Amino acid sequence: MLVVGPMRSGTTLFMQWLSRTGLFAYPTNLLSRFYQAPIIGSKIQLLLTDPRYNFRDELGEFVQSTVYASENGKTLGALSPNEFWYFWRRFLAEPGRDVWTDAELRQSMDTRTMLAELSGMTNVFQKPFAAKAMLFNYNIPFLDSVIDRVAFIQVKRDPLTNIASVLDARRRQLGDERHWYSFDIPEKESLRELEPVAQVAGQIHYINQAIERGLQSVEESRKMTVQYEDFCANPKAVFDTLVNKLGWQDCHYTGAERFDVSRQIAPEQSAVIASAVGRFA
Repeated sequence: MLVVGPMRSGTTLFMQWLSRTGLFAYPTNLLSRFYQAPIIGSKIQLLLTDPRYNFRDELGEFVQSTVYASENGKTLGALSPNEFWYFWRRFLAEPGRDVWTDAELRQSMDTRTMLAELSGMTNVFQKPFAAKAMLFNYNIPFLDSVIDRVAFIQVKRDPLTNIASVLDARRRQLGDERHWYSFDIPEKESLRELEPVAQVAGQIHYINQAIERGLQSVEESRKMTVQYEDFCANPKAVFDTLVNKLGWQDCHYTGAERFDVSRQIAPEQSAVIASAVGRFA
């Protein structure tokens, strides 16, 4: 299962939540250290963290974090979800690039090794593998064509709060909201000269547009859109929809009842952001 969506849209919280269900294997902060040998890393993680091998709590420090907290996608704890970008980039002919066409990926990406390692991790954990794939927001048809039985989860967030969150992340991580944040996109050059609010509005608009366009070719049974605000209000409803979509039986929800949506936007900022969103409507 691959999670796609814009930066700061709630994908990290969704992956943290998904990891707590126990239904999926996923890239952890521990496993990310073995991104060049993930099958070996998966076996080491299993030996260190699986309760079946924890004799008299010898390795009790390897406990899944119960805190839903992160800093610009970075989580805390050995078993918390990791973005795993180093793993995905290994298979690219030019790992430093963020933008490719599907045709370029078909010609140059080492899909054979990638598929073998994804299959290997799934076999080690004996669970379906779930991970972020936002690096390939623009390449969903390609992923759908090369990965067998892949499902896509699109995470969307209210555009006003999504934009405000990205601007905050730019200031916090880069020191200036004028600096580009997250992966490059094909439309970056056309957005470069815009002021920050409009630039971020366009960035999020084009990413969502690319995802929706890409998902049109994916079978209905293998795609699902999660609205961040609805997810926070009722995670169980999202869980029920997900397991029904996958056709799984006897899956019982034991997770959080809700998550707080704490971001508040001042009226004057909201008006500016709404105006910027309107430019791309």
